[in-house]
Amino acid sequence: MNELFEPVTVGGIELPNRLFMAPMTRSRATPGGLVTELTAEYYAQRAAAGLIITEGVQPSVIGQGYIDTPGLHSAEQVAAWRKVTDAVHAAGARIFAQLMHSGRIGHPVLYPDGALPVAPSPIPSGVQLFTPDGMLDHPTPREMTPADIARTVRDFADAARNAIDAGFDGVELHGANGYLIHQFLADGSNRRTDAYGGSVENRIRFAVEVSRAVAEAIGPGRVGIRVSPGNEINGITESDTTDLYVALARALAPLGLAYVHVMETGDREITRRLRREWPGTLVVAPHPTPDTEVGTPELGVEALREGVADAVALGRYWLANPDLVARVKAGGPYNKADPATFFGGDHRGYTDYPTL
Repeated sequence: MNELFEPVTVGGIELPNRLFMAPMTRSRATPGGLVTELTAEYYAQRAAAGLIITEGVQPSVIGQGYIDTPGLHSAEQVAAWRKVTDAVHAAGARIFAQLMHSGRIGHPVLYPDGALPVAPSPIPSGVQLFTPDGMLDHPTPREMTPADIARTVRDFADAARNAIDAGFDGVELHGANGYLIHQFLADGSNRRTDAYGGSVENRIRFAVEVSRAVAEAIGPGRVGIRVSPGNEINGITESDTTDLYVALARALAPLGLAYVHVMETGDREITRRLRREWPGTLVVAPHPTPDTEVGTPELGVEALREGVADAVALGRYWLANPDLVARVKAGGPYNKADPATFFGGDHRGYTDYPTL
């Protein structure tokens, strides 16, 4: 699997290999959205990754979608993240913060003022929020006004500046998995009749405005964006997937972003099309067909060899194998990830996976 271990330059940053750590929510922050010493240990353990992309980090209070997730919108949160980035850099790695506004995937219990979550249109997700008191239905969100949209764009840019202040090497915008940017892209969740809804050109507007604002705030070479074409998670539906993401790639191309990160959902053909459209670095979380296992090292090598990816991002393999680079080079064996410890809890299933 030598292709995985060739160096790659992403946005002007030289990285030692093409085996990236994908973002994974772990829900181990304090109630104030602060990461902990355990978080620093978790990421530093995985410093052999070519690039670490963190769990989703909310850029504002209303951007939170789950319990015990971290933020980057307060001085205290910035200071807490500094301990993580210091530990990762001391171990020789590079790390991007994934900025994730959850949009309608939120709930009043998460917000101090009990507000409704916001979204492009007042259409509920149809899914639920886990809480210690049981599962709660996501409510019908409040439709964002033009002022809300402008404020949210600023929130992303401010959070990106906070990320750099916290020592991150860059940020990834979460435009996938049914969260706010994805909600604007998809016609099933965006029924607006203004400049942000209707046509493909209008529905990509929010994603492009956020990307431009963040690139202007911290430099385009420090900014990536993740997309998941055709992904139906969190109640998302798209009737025009190929046209939508081709248009998005073309609109983002002039910004000079560090990368586009494609989370495949069983359709390699859309990735091939985006490879033709996107002039920069393409990171792929590989899942080329519905009947293949999601995100294995072998699939990553195949994506590199086919030329659809410049780097690959794996999730569960990094979660369960802090020394994944050594294990891939050795041909395994691999620890199995324990789903019971994915979200919340202590060090168990977080920092206690054994190395070779």
